[in-house]
Amino acid sequence: MKKKLKHILGLSLIILFSACAAPKEILYFQDIASLKEEAIDKGYEAVIHKDDLLAIMVNSKDPELAMPFNMPLVTFQLGSQYSGQQRLLGYLVNQDGNIDFPILGKIHVEGLTRMQLTDLIKQKLVDEDLIKDPIVTVQFLNYKISVLGEVAKPGSFEISGDRITLLEALGMAGDLTIYGRRDRVAVIREKDGKRQILYHDLRNSDIFQSPCYYLQQNDIVYVEPNNARSGQSRVNSNNSVGVWMSGLSVLTSIAALLINVFK
Repeated sequence: MKKKLKHILGLSLIILFSACAAPKEILYFQDIASLKEEAIDKGYEAVIHKDDLLAIMVNSKDPELAMPFNMPLVTFQLGSQYSGQQRLLGYLVNQDGNIDFPILGKIHVEGLTRMQLTDLIKQKLVDEDLIKDPIVTVQFLNYKISVLGEVAKPGSFEISGDRITLLEALGMAGDLTIYGRRDRVAVIREKDGKRQILYHDLRNSDIFQSPCYYLQQNDIVYVEPNNARSGQSRVNSNNSVGVWMSGLSVLTSIAALLINVFK
């Protein structure tokens, strides 16, 4: 009986030490030295892709000159509820990477940044003597990313700017749950008619050099579940009662064994 007790105590110690080691599996950036400085890629800008929806506003000292180049504001409803919010109609980038802009006609925009397209339209307006002092602003209307898997708040998120990191996206989704694998965070990206999947280990600082550290329009972030969560998925409503009864039986047997040993 004493040998069995030793086995039980040994098993308990193993579980205890395993619990103490758990933080090594969930801590981020374990290899970063304190106060270490790294250069930041400030030059990153999102580029325009096919199927992007762009809001383009043209202004001038003479509003009448700019009026033909601006889309009207429309009031829209969200689902079945009337929201009363107004939004600019956008220019959809077609499969050839072009938009059809008033008066200027077809403009190839795919691969350009917002600022590059801004400068291009301004230059065309001046060159064709349409507006001498144009002020042009370009915004993405459908810039969104999705975060799925083992996060607190999975879903799709609209991005107001055009620069978001993988870490910021996970933060918007409430961070990983305790069941999420920090070493298997995938970014799914469609580019040039191909789908790319790149995995990241959040425990390692190599993530900062990833081409997916800065997310692009319509990227999908997926956090895989760990073994504990995968095991739970096998306990469904049909067998959960049996599992709990089995667990209760084991605990009862252990309790009876301990009582007999200490008699």
